[in-house]
Amino acid sequence: MESIQGKHFSITDPQGVKTVIYRVNKTEKEYLNKYPKYTVERLVSAEEFQGNLKKKTFFIDEPNYEEHLIILSFAGEKVVVNMGILEDNKVRISKKPVPVKFDTLYSEEGVYKEFKYTPNLKRPISIIDPETTEEVKPTVYLDKNTNELKGKCKLKPNKPYFAFEMRERREDV
Repeated sequence: MESIQGKHFSITDPQGVKTVIYRVNKTEKEYLNKYPKYTVERLVSAEEFQGNLKKKTFFIDEPNYEEHLIILSFAGEKVVVNMGILEDNKVRISKKPVPVKFDTLYSEEGVYKEFKYTPNLKRPISIIDPETTEEVKPTVYLDKNTNELKGKCKLKPNKPYFAFEMRERREDV
């Protein structure tokens, strides 16, 4: 029987708040000249209700010693972005500025948002429906012109989306 090595931790969402957490992955050195330095991976979670509160337990398979996390808390039309580090079985929330670029995407017509994947199917961008906090699932395809693996998300018209991308911190910005 196969066993998966992993860690888990829990948070409690107040009423009206939905939290999602992403693991930040660093791209292997041999791919850095062609792919983004960082990619993001949404953590799987399980929920249980405790009165008016919702306890969420997040799981990380095959964790590194130190895991960097992006914590997104959605409440109505507001999104709070935090960074955290999972060491051992404790999550520490950072108080430093967050090097995360995020936009609210909105269009009068349906549009497609495209991005590159790394060879191990990781991506630097995540697009989220703020009402449901579900990710917009991309269609993966091979671009015949560039021979690169890419993703394409279809965004519905007249609907806001939350998108973020991990980038390397630049001193000149």
